[in-house]
Amino acid sequence: MAMNDSALNPEETARIRALLTAKPKTERMWPVLAAAFFAAFCALAFATAMILAPPVVTTHVVRSAK
Repeated sequence: MAMNDSALNPEETARIRALLTAKPKTERMWPVLAAAFFAAFCALAFATAMILAPPVVTTHVVRSAK
């Protein structure tokens, strides 16, 4: 039996293979932007807290070492 004597239609086989191939997934951008916004917001919040927080040590370290 020759290779061309197949019962399968080559055009239909190509169509089936094209339909069964997985489509490439596109990555969404909003989760990345939300994470970046959250990180920036937390950094600004912590920086503000560090600036506005009262100092823990009220005496100079150099005076207490003597």
